[in-house]
Amino acid sequence: MPAIDHTPRLALINFLADGEFHSGEELGQQLGMSRAGISKHIKVIQDWGLDVYKLQGKGYRLAAPLDLLNEDRLREQTDSPSVCLQPIIDSTNQYLMNRIGELDSGSVCLAEYQQAGRGRRGRQWFSPFGANLYTSMYWRLEAGMAAAMGMSLVVGISVAKTLNRLGADGVKVKWPNDIYWQDKKLAGVLVEMTGQAGGAAHLVVGLGLNVSMRDKEGGQLDQPWTRLEDACEALPDKNQLAAALINDLISALRQYEQHGLGMFIEQWQALDNYYNRPVKLLIGESVIRGIARGIDAQGAILLETEKGLVPFVGGEISLRGEG
Repeated sequence: MPAIDHTPRLALINFLADGEFHSGEELGQQLGMSRAGISKHIKVIQDWGLDVYKLQGKGYRLAAPLDLLNEDRLREQTDSPSVCLQPIIDSTNQYLMNRIGELDSGSVCLAEYQQAGRGRRGRQWFSPFGANLYTSMYWRLEAGMAAAMGMSLVVGISVAKTLNRLGADGVKVKWPNDIYWQDKKLAGVLVEMTGQAGGAAHLVVGLGLNVSMRDKEGGQLDQPWTRLEDACEALPDKNQLAAALINDLISALRQYEQHGLGMFIEQWQALDNYYNRPVKLLIGESVIRGIARGIDAQGAILLETEKGLVPFVGGEISLRGEG
């Protein structure tokens, strides 16, 4: 099936991004289509999660101005060897996974809207247009798949430190792959990996960061959530935000390659949302309760239980705060 050409819709969004009214006639002239064609495209971008209002005699406008990503600016501002902006995409992670073997470490893909974004354990990642930041980075880890065990923790540390530096005070990490602010989910990390035993590991690190998502879309999520807009007094420009996250992550992954997880353990402890707090681990049908005591050198969460300090690690463990 040929790919759908979204060029007219993206051009329409660019015109509306200023948050001002634009008449159907004006938009039709700019885009070379009828008012009926404009109306049809408006319905599609509304399905993408954009709030478009129509007022008789004035035309169409967005509920608020839209801060859009710009590929040229990102290329200028980042240390990435390759920056690809795909405004409409199924999944930024899948885009890079499909191109492993063609990419240099640090190559990134960003999107404004994901039609099939995914989170941990195959869950759908809700991705309204322009409201959040969706980005993925490819990394080739020469030390192999075993060395990749703590990588999602390092990614979380890097993201939390960047957001704190940009004015979102109090951003924390939640084992193994979430970013929290005031006990609510602000962002999620998904690390996907492929490779052969004895060879390099090929990793794709996906980040979904809630930037200015409205309550209407957030109502579809199954856990308490928040957005960067609430955590920052002044929301950073989205291109500046993306570039800072990309550059800091490249730096952190280079350090991880050289030194392993050991040098990050104290950083994790300082940022750990549940450190020294009562928590429960959900492992299949089992629930294990204890006090969170950080992580060990292998990236396992340490839980103080009646049996003493016990490490837990694995893809099917969920961490929850008690109470």
